[in-house]
Amino acid sequence: MHRTRLAVALLAMLFAVAASHAQSGYGGIANTAQNLMKNFDIADKNHDGLLTRKEAEKVPFIKAHFDQIDTTHRGSVSKQEVRDYISSLQRPAPAGASTTH
Repeated sequence: MHRTRLAVALLAMLFAVAASHAQSGYGGIANTAQNLMKNFDIADKNHDGLLTRKEAEKVPFIKAHFDQIDTTHRGSVSKQEVRDYISSLQRPAPAGASTTH
């Protein structure tokens, strides 16, 4: 249930950003994801391809989901881990994983 709410919130955020860009001809979720990766690069101050928790403070989505993205618990996240996390939000939960409230 929590994962579903999180996915809905993410999609709402992506559509809101996409809608704001639609007037300038950009539009689309792909552009939003591309902007997220650009922001990742800007926040990566030491250019090591990873964002520490402190660096991630400059990228709201990554900051908000840092612990879920950092599945290895090393204290930093890569672009691939961010992509993997976003992809995981789009997949349906495994059978039997739903909860009732």
